[in-house]
Formats: sequence, C-alpha cells, structure tokens
Amino acid sequence: MTAEETATVTAIVTFTLLAVDLVIRVIAIIVVPRNRRPTAGMAWLLAIFFIPYLGVLFFILIGNPKLPKRRREKQAEVDKVIREATHGVERVSDSSAWPSWFEGVVRLNRNLGAMPLIGSNSASLIGGYQDSLDAMTEAVAGAERYVHVEFYILALDKTTEPFFAALGDAVARGVQVRVLLDHIASLRSKGYRRTLRRLTAIGANWELMLPVQPLKGRYQRPDLRNHRKILVIDGEVAFMGSQNMIDRSYNKGGNIRRGLKWKELVTRLEGPIVSGLDVIFRTDWYLETGDELTDDIADSFDQPAEAQDLDCQVVPSGPGFSTQNNLKLFLALLYAAKEKLIITSPYFVPDESMLVAISGATQRGVHVELFVSEIGDQALVYHAQRSYYEALLRAGVKIYMYKAPYILHAKHFTIDDDVAVIGSSNMDIRSFELNMEVSLLVRGRSFVQEMRAVEDGYRADSRELTLEEWLRQPIRSTVLDNLARLTSALQ
Repeated sequence: MTAEETATVTAIVTFTLLAVDLVIRVIAIIVVPRNRRPTAGMAWLLAIFFIPYLGVLFFILIGNPKLPKRRREKQAEVDKVIREATHGVERVSDSSAWPSWFEGVVRLNRNLGAMPLIGSNSASLIGGYQDSLDAMTEAVAGAERYVHVEFYILALDKTTEPFFAALGDAVARGVQVRVLLDHIASLRSKGYRRTLRRLTAIGANWELMLPVQPLKGRYQRPDLRNHRKILVIDGEVAFMGSQNMIDRSYNKGGNIRRGLKWKELVTRLEGPIVSGLDVIFRTDWYLETGDELTDDIADSFDQPAEAQDLDCQVVPSGPGFSTQNNLKLFLALLYAAKEKLIITSPYFVPDESMLVAISGATQRGVHVELFVSEIGDQALVYHAQRSYYEALLRAGVKIYMYKAPYILHAKHFTIDDDVAVIGSSNMDIRSFELNMEVSLLVRGRSFVQEMRAVEDGYRADSRELTLEEWLRQPIRSTVLDNLARLTSALQ
C-alpha cells in the first residue's frame, strides 16, 4: 500500500470514528435523560461523552433501572388481584388513636403496593444473630402444612446447617417447602452449588430469583436484585428484617481476617399480617415460575386473629413497580415526624429529596438521629455515605457510629412514639431503584417502645460523631468520599 493510499484509509477511518462518535453523542442526548433523574442523566451523559465506547457499553448493560416490560406487567396484574381480593379486609384498631397523618400514609402504600393495613397483630424483635437463626429453625421444625423461604443470600454452612436440617425434616413429614434465593447474591457466596445440591437432596422446591442466564432466555439488568428476606410458616408465623441466611462473617476471607461480624434485627410476626408477607412470597414465586399461588389470597387474609395491639402494612418495592414505593413511604414519614426520628441504615446514601426532608425535620424542631457503622464492608458505598456526613451534621442530625468490628446491618426507623418501619430496605439509591425490597409499617406504641430499647442498645455501643471531629478529616479522605458519591448517580 502506497503512502497516499495509507493516508486515504487513515482519513476514512478517522472520519468514520468521528461520525460514530457524533452519532453516539446525539443519540445519548435524546435517549439518556428520558424518564431519568437529572443527576443520573447527567452522570451517564458525562460518562458517554468522556469515554463514549465504554460509556455506551455500560449504559446498555446497566442503564435501564427497570425489569423487563413483561415482568412489570405481570406485577401490575398481581397487584390488581391483591387489591380486589383484599377489598375491605382491614381490621384495624381504633383509628381515633392514630396520628393525624397516618391515614394518608396508609392510603399512599395501598395505592403504590396494593397491600392493605391490617390490625390485630403481634410482633417481637430479635437482635441476636444466632437467636434469630434459632427462632427461625424452631418455627420450621413446628411446620405442619408449608414453609416459604425467601432470602437474598441463602447459603449452607456450619451456622445455617440446623436450618437446612429442619427444612429436610419438614419435607420428610409431608410439609410443602418452597425456597427462593437471589441468583447473583447467592452465586457470589461460598458454597453456592453445595447449597443447591442440598435443597434438591432434601426435596425442597427451589427457584432462583432474577436469574442471569441468557443462554436459557432468562436475563435482565444484572444488578437488579431481589433483596427481600422472608420466612413464612403455615400462614401463622413469619419472620422478616435485615438478616440473610448465612454465617455472620458471610464466609468471606477478608471479613474473617478483619474480624467483621454483622449486627441484624429481625421481627417475628403473628396475626393476619403474616398472610401479607406470604402474598409477597407467592407473588415472587409466580413471577419466577409462572405457578399461580395467589388464588386463595382473600381466604389467607381472613384467618382468625386474637386481639393484639399492632396495625401493620406490608410495603413491597423495587424495579418491578412503576414508582419508588419505599422512598415515597420514607419521605412521607420524614415529613410527618413531629418530635423524634431515629434512622438505622448500614448504607445511607440519600437522594436530594431525602436530604431536604431530613434537614427540614431538624429545622422544625424534630430530634433526628442516624445510626451507621464505624467501618464499612463495601468501600464504594462506605465512602459515598461519608460524603453526606458534613451536611447532616450541619443540619443538626446526631450521627452515632456503631463500633467495630461490627457491621450494623439492621434497617429500620421510628417516628415519634407511634410508628416504626422495619425491613430489608437500605436508605440508598440502590434500594430505592434497583433492589426488590419489602418493608413493614407498624403502628403501635408497644412495638415502638421495643424498638427504642434496641436503639438505646445501639447508642450504648456507639460513639457520636461531631462536626468538629469531622472537619479534621484529611483532604484525601474528603476527595475519596466525594468521588465515590459521584458514582452513586449512575443508576
């Protein structure tokens, strides 16, 4: 090839690349901002403009924060069934004792997540990691009809062996055992294949949640995950909260070397609300398998109940819904608080609306506390979270850091002396947009008082972070924190 021909080819290639680059930028400006938060849209545009080919590749892989259209349509169909089947099933305490704002919050949740508020429930909190595993194992051992297991991470190890043994015993005596586990989260955990072999060996019916198996025609954005943790026995007893079914070190070498231990909070429930959690399981089972387990929804909610003092409402959320159900619930409660607001979240990376709501609460005289971990297990999220501490401290929020080597993984908050929320949802953009979560709204002073005792225990094992201490942070930490904060917008 002559020098002239080489120059011509080079010119053509250069022109083509420039043309492709221009087309990418024009298409990005049209496509990326559509139905997306401005901060997320700007972050994606910057990524595509500065690294166009890599930016486009990542956008194709993780740019859509929703599940496939057919999956969302099936969720909407199930929600319609739930609304129709549960019309008029509310059995609540004397509404005259409710806070004035509570009815509106209940209606919001009903409209977004379809689930009703139901009274006559009882609940207790379990803060010990082994204690909650023992309680769940004991409940499975007493099952007579069915056991429904749904965990973000389900792993067979020395700690969870008794639970798996109880499942096997239940199957052996004729109990129907169904198990859902998140594909990617469990796959990344030690002993994944051993876990599946054990489930198969004991005769449990098990399915992967949101599997990433393109060769089998099962695929969606790989980081859209089912983060729920639910256990239901016979429709009479249920457990839910923050805890996965795995050893508290998560069986990771780095965690073991650092001596990290997870601190969780689980609630044990009895009463009609158990059927609400069972409906969440049945819905997820249907969405993954196509097997309809929702025919008896109305009957399951209509079970007899002893007179208890708690009104409860299950609030499902995630990329299968058209709105951010959990974020809207949290914001409504932040604005409703009159006296005290105590938040516990291991991964606290709020969006602008939540920051405004929290600062507004402190400015109208609400006492606001935030419990987080002193150390982190996920570097990027840990540093992104730290980038908000100065703004929170200046707004008057009291930040308590739970002492190492524990990771405070519990997820809950209390509003005044009347209402609490507990569940699987963190207060970060991932939980608001990418994860399927489940939260439980509870109205009842007895439950809030029990939660306050838990918070007092956290406070005793934490140290308060002051603004003066925070302002002494080295500049390198500030830079790292704020760089990590930028990545949180890429949703």
